[in-house]
Amino acid sequence: MNSRTYFAILLVTVTAALLAQAPATKTTATAGSPRDLVLNVGKSLVLESPEDIQRVSVASGDILELVAVGPREVVINGKGVGESSLILWQSGGNRLMFDVSVRKPNLKQEALKREIAKELGDQGVSANLENEAVYLRGTVKDLNSAERAVAIAEAFGRPVNLLRVATPPGEAQILLRVKFAEIDRSNSSDIGVNLFSTGATNTIGAITTQQYSPPSLAGSAGNAAATISDALNIFLFRRDLNLGATIKLLESKQILQVLAEPNLLTTSGKQASFNAGGEFPYPILQASGGTPVVTITFREFGIKLNFTPTVTPRGTIHLLVAPEVSALDYSNNLVYAGFNVPALSSRKVSTEIELENGQTFGIAGLLDNETQETLSKVPGLGDIPFFGKLFQSRAVKKSKKELLVVVTPEIVRPVPEGQPIPDVALATPVLQDGPKTAPRTPGVDVTGPVPVKPAVSSVPVEDLLHPEKSSPAVQAPTMYQLVPMPAAPAVPGAPPAPATSQSPPKQ
Repeated sequence: MNSRTYFAILLVTVTAALLAQAPATKTTATAGSPRDLVLNVGKSLVLESPEDIQRVSVASGDILELVAVGPREVVINGKGVGESSLILWQSGGNRLMFDVSVRKPNLKQEALKREIAKELGDQGVSANLENEAVYLRGTVKDLNSAERAVAIAEAFGRPVNLLRVATPPGEAQILLRVKFAEIDRSNSSDIGVNLFSTGATNTIGAITTQQYSPPSLAGSAGNAAATISDALNIFLFRRDLNLGATIKLLESKQILQVLAEPNLLTTSGKQASFNAGGEFPYPILQASGGTPVVTITFREFGIKLNFTPTVTPRGTIHLLVAPEVSALDYSNNLVYAGFNVPALSSRKVSTEIELENGQTFGIAGLLDNETQETLSKVPGLGDIPFFGKLFQSRAVKKSKKELLVVVTPEIVRPVPEGQPIPDVALATPVLQDGPKTAPRTPGVDVTGPVPVKPAVSSVPVEDLLHPEKSSPAVQAPTMYQLVPMPAAPAVPGAPPAPATSQSPPKQ
């Protein structure tokens, strides 16, 4: 190989390496088989050669026009629709051959590419219009971009979606910290007096408002007996006067607080639910063949919470929250066919709100504020100033119920591998002599890598589409072990018997 040939080969190699960096409007000519070139009528293409061009040849001058702009550059102009051959002779003796196709400009195709580039930018989406079908190729960053490209293509023809979407990141995981607080305050006061006589002034009787159980009297004057079923909380009796009184003077206060703090975790757009309570049975009357039949079903009660979070494009968290607090109410129960069916008192809230990560909102309200007052008095005597209080009974009951729900959403991630796992702090250690860690499935270092390699490299398509119709697996033939037969007793003078074995059973 002489130095000139070696230099030519080196020049062609360097030119091929620079070809990838050449502008789109220029084409570098290399030796070899004919290369296809495509341009529109009225458009130009610059053709570069690694060596000086000595002469050129065009098969049809009505289709192509060549203009030499330098020793190594030729401008090709498209004049008419058709195909033509182009040959370039280099100074080194090489020939470069091209098959050039000149097409009529497709304004619809240009408009399609222009709209795709305007909306999707540099995402690398190509749209080719052929026979009223638009072929979309390339990779987009998300599903919305793919849907937008298809919407643009529908305006120019029938879209054929061949796009690929970049693998999206995992869905955001949202932790909802909720606090339930139900406060039930009640206050009651009772005042009442029952007067009775067992023989004072030779009279047996009692004065009462009947609100609190008065004592019952029996016998004659001087020998009467009083039976007290409710001594209330103050009891007075004068034996010398045969006069007594039972007095009701009570005041009580009650505060009931029910608190729950559930933590729920779910992904964006998926619902999560929580229920701390139970289920109670209640009968349902159904008709079976004209005869009523009582069946039992169950209904949940307790503290319930349903919520659906969604991460918005603004980065905030949109929440659909529906908390509920319910309890069994035996004061309004129903007895039917021997069944004691309790009522269900419930407090429900349903709301939608949008918060940033870590923000908190509260749902609170006065559910019930009730005041009940009962006044009983003896006619006439109860209206006497000052002394009339002895002939009156008063009962006052006040109750107030409030419900508070505090919700805080947070975007969280799982605990990374190798980091300590949060544990529950126990007041008293449990099973100190037992194992330090809970049993678990061994890792891939014991079970082997995943996924498991299948027994066969390929299966028929119909076995995947319809696994219920797939042929059963071929079973391996049953192997039988040859067991030697016991030797026959030796006969004097007889030849030794040949060794035999047990034949396998026939299949």
